[in-house]
Amino acid sequence: MKYNKKPITQIVTATAFAIFSFVQSSAQIYPFQNPKLSIDARVNDMVSRLNLEEKVGQMMYNAPAVPKLKIPEYNWWNEALHGVGRSGVATVFPQAIGLAATFDDALAKQVASAISDEARAMFNVAVKKDYRLQYGGLTFWTPNINIFRDPRWGRGQETYGEDPFLTGKIGVAFVKGLQGDNPNYLKVAACAKHFAVHSGPERLRHEFDAKASMKDMWETYLPAFKQLVDAKVEAVMCAYNRTNSEPCCGNTYLLQDVLRTKWNFKGHIVSDCWALNDFYEGHKVVKNDVEAAALALKKGVNLNCGNTYSPSLVKAVQQGLVTEKEVDEQLKVLLRTKFKLGLFDAAEANPYNQIPASQINSAEHRSLARKVAQQSIVLLKNNGVLPLKNDLKKYFATGPCMSSIDALIGNYFGVSNNYVTILEGITGQVQHGSQVEYRPGTLLDRENVNPIDWTTPAAKASDVTIVALGINGMLEGEEGESIASTTYGDRLDYNIPKNQIDFLKKLRQDNTKPIVVIITGGSPMNLSEVHELADAVLLAWYPGEEGGNAVADILFGKVSPSGKLPITFPKSLNDIPAYENYSMKGRTYRYMSIEPMYPFGYGLSYTSFKYSDIKVSKATVLKNESITVEATVTNTGKVKSDEVAQLYVSHEGVEDAPIYSMKGFKRVSLVPGQSQKISFTLTPEMLQLINENGESVFTTGKVKISIAGSLPSKRSEELGAAKQTATTIILQ
Repeated sequence: MKYNKKPITQIVTATAFAIFSFVQSSAQIYPFQNPKLSIDARVNDMVSRLNLEEKVGQMMYNAPAVPKLKIPEYNWWNEALHGVGRSGVATVFPQAIGLAATFDDALAKQVASAISDEARAMFNVAVKKDYRLQYGGLTFWTPNINIFRDPRWGRGQETYGEDPFLTGKIGVAFVKGLQGDNPNYLKVAACAKHFAVHSGPERLRHEFDAKASMKDMWETYLPAFKQLVDAKVEAVMCAYNRTNSEPCCGNTYLLQDVLRTKWNFKGHIVSDCWALNDFYEGHKVVKNDVEAAALALKKGVNLNCGNTYSPSLVKAVQQGLVTEKEVDEQLKVLLRTKFKLGLFDAAEANPYNQIPASQINSAEHRSLARKVAQQSIVLLKNNGVLPLKNDLKKYFATGPCMSSIDALIGNYFGVSNNYVTILEGITGQVQHGSQVEYRPGTLLDRENVNPIDWTTPAAKASDVTIVALGINGMLEGEEGESIASTTYGDRLDYNIPKNQIDFLKKLRQDNTKPIVVIITGGSPMNLSEVHELADAVLLAWYPGEEGGNAVADILFGKVSPSGKLPITFPKSLNDIPAYENYSMKGRTYRYMSIEPMYPFGYGLSYTSFKYSDIKVSKATVLKNESITVEATVTNTGKVKSDEVAQLYVSHEGVEDAPIYSMKGFKRVSLVPGQSQKISFTLTPEMLQLINENGESVFTTGKVKISIAGSLPSKRSEELGAAKQTATTIILQ
């Protein structure tokens, strides 16, 4: 992001930031104030000057000030899922699942960089006023890289979908954009959550035991976390639930064997909020809060979001359950993050302190939000009515999500002073002289009380009816967020509200005029009747503050749709296993043999594409060898458009191997008639399989390699996706 590059001393001074109040002229200089020392030396000095109660206080999310050392209070809890959240005006980008639908990790890094610019700008202004509120710090508990294994999970909208490869790629890019590239300082600190094997049910999360085989752990649930650890994510948040009988925040295997020992993670571990209370209230693995604090500390939890460590960790030391030395060691890990953020250095030492408030919801960031929304929107059906002309005589805009801000923002959102609803986006692009009539038509999730119908006549009298249906964060999300949900935010009913389908049927009855449906929401849902009744269907997700403009850009053909589904839409919940079952068998595109409604990777365009001329650098591949795969993609239609080329491998004849596994994706932009050669590298690790012990093994035999514009399945072809080009290699 662009911001003023003048010398820092011309922009800010040390006195502008109370948190950076340590200057060389101080009467007493502690070693931890000396930026010339190593971080370890500074941390050790600070810890040596704290008593036990002060040490424990610094391990709380709402760490109090330590006046004797001039350490200001600091609240670790902040959110930035798709923009700085809960902290005032900020750019509201499309929800995380929408970002994943772009299949564009470079774009994800741009988004995260914009978010972290705004975060630093907000922090700089707040500290100048000595505001140190929750949601005001530089430690952000994002991204959520859990696998969206089941469409019932209300928080699936926070994730990057069902695929470990896609999740890892987008997640790594997001972390790098948040944390920046300065060799001395973090711009902000990112956090990979929720570790691990966590994806509902929401209502049971404080007591639930997720059972996962070693194969599923290492094939599905852990790979993205490993990628983010390798990318040096600063924090990892342990989940509420148990995994294989141990609470995640007290889990020897996850926290010690895997995270610290096998992966050599050096950052800090934070508990999910009040998860330590679940040790004795939900999971009942300890008797009380003191034992819970001791267990969490011994397993490696450095930061407590909740109220358990203080004062219970002090009592645990006094009772001999843990030692003060153990407290010291876990605190030292945590404090390293604060030093990396520059919280104890003079303001002019840290380049991120010059980021100005003008970055917050700037025109540049709004433009980026619009671009992301454009690329995230998925065209599910089009019988030729789209794109629309913007000078028709009359448009009828209707539906419960048409003028809704809630349909734009999803959950964990910031606020904007300029939301563009779908209605506003449409009316902003229709030419003068044309009419736009709007009526909501039906409520979000219940029948109208007033039986009078003015919408059906309006639809029949219009050249086109545009209907915004779907769900919003009141119906799906976290347990306390979804205030209209009787199932704690989960979607145990796969259908969109029945009154909406009835409304669409009424609009369609005896009406031969085109009907275009826009669906909002963050999860798969049963759209079979919508697909049959509508002439075109656009999935907009929760498209952010510029969502209305982006939807209109697609509707009127300023931009060709190019979003792809990062998650499978099954036809029915009867086609997948029980929600509480964490086995991957029968789940996601990788293991689901039943034909879905919409397959993973699917999304139509206003043009057509052809894949051809697939080539591999080696037809026979030995263990530890990489190969290059090439193919040509051609725009065979009449409209300029982006396309997302997707690489899949299938191990033929290998029992329990995934049916398909994504191993690469590339977004390309092509004008009509243009061809582009694309290439991917398949590393030895990408060609390996995971055995029942969770080990990566090289398995000989045939491997089919496919490059396509969607999952290379029969259903994709039925829906009109570009056909695959494929070849076979031999592993020996």
